[in-house]
Amino acid sequence: MFLRLVYESFWRQKRRKALAGVAIMLGVAVATAMIAVATDIGDKMNRELRSFGANLVITPEQDTLDIEIAGVNLKPPSDGAFLNEDDLVRIRGTFWHNNIVGFAPMLPVMVDLAGTKITLLGTYFAKHLHFGQEDFVTGVRTTHPWWQVEGSWPGDESGDVLLGERLAARMALEKGAEVDLGGEVHRVIGILSSGAAEDDEVVAPLHVAQQILRKPEAVRRVYVSALTKPEDGLARRDPKMMSPKLFDRWYCSPYVQSIAYQLHEAIPHSHVDEIRQVAQNEGTVLSRIKGLMLLVTLAALLSSALAVAAAMATTISERRSEVGLMKALGAGHGSVAAIFFAEAALLAFFGGLAGYAAGLLLAHQIGRAIFGSNISIQPVLFPIILSLAIAVTFAGSAAAIRKAVLFDPVFALRGDA
Repeated sequence: MFLRLVYESFWRQKRRKALAGVAIMLGVAVATAMIAVATDIGDKMNRELRSFGANLVITPEQDTLDIEIAGVNLKPPSDGAFLNEDDLVRIRGTFWHNNIVGFAPMLPVMVDLAGTKITLLGTYFAKHLHFGQEDFVTGVRTTHPWWQVEGSWPGDESGDVLLGERLAARMALEKGAEVDLGGEVHRVIGILSSGAAEDDEVVAPLHVAQQILRKPEAVRRVYVSALTKPEDGLARRDPKMMSPKLFDRWYCSPYVQSIAYQLHEAIPHSHVDEIRQVAQNEGTVLSRIKGLMLLVTLAALLSSALAVAAAMATTISERRSEVGLMKALGAGHGSVAAIFFAEAALLAFFGGLAGYAAGLLLAHQIGRAIFGSNISIQPVLFPIILSLAIAVTFAGSAAAIRKAVLFDPVFALRGDA
């Protein structure tokens, strides 16, 4: 009898039940899409934010020394401190090496160009390196994606150079020209536009700068672009004050601080700093986007709950005589409530299934439109979404069902309730 009552309710009120189901489906679809995107957005957003540039910089340890005796600063001059180029491949040996998108060493030297002192910046463009069994490519074409070159990029083993666009305009030089730098002639293969100091410089393969400086393997600083997770309380703690267990957790989390710590371990006599503006902004952007997704999810679920409440209130109002008859025949509060909650559970189940399927399609569309790839769906999402659908449906139905339970059968049968 119980199942027949539930079945008859759906059969006689197909339109009203369909409207309630659609409301649940739409709310669940939005919730599914937002939760799926939020759980998979970290790496994708980090890769998008890498277009803002490197978030770590490695410099010689001597640059951080602050030695003062009798008021005299004895800190070594920064131009005399260098890292060793051969040590840079060790970056690929760190625990989070898969999170290192790329790195680019820099070595600025002063040269004379047509009687004018300018800076020549030696770096990697797309350098092929080898570490252990792994071959990889790194350089400014990875870490500085906003650099635009009119012409061609120099090869890292060549003697070709780039001219910054402002320097080229000032010197009336174009691509294809030859320039004398440090006593050797180099071909200008392209004009660089970076929007920064490099527009007034010559940018060359690293070995060219090392040869001019007469310091083979010398590197002044290294910019590192790494995928990280936003800071939390653990990220900001001092690792020296942590217990071994807590330190392992911190070390094995891709915080910008823990990756910096590992880079310091990998590169001898180095100091690693966050580029604070980039690193902090990444965490802020991710947190705000996830917060916005949470608000959208809550708004969608609240709208579904209100729609279900309106539909259930109308349904119960139309069925007051039926409720009165059940109570007159001896049905208790629990029996009456069980029928309506069973109907709500069925609505939640089928609306949740349809909403989950629609939400997956929406999540994939968002992934392809914004990130150019599909969103990875975690299996645990399905039971979470069904639980949300049931919770929202029950929350929307609770007030109307309570009213039905409290109907007085005498007044209900007379049509006064």
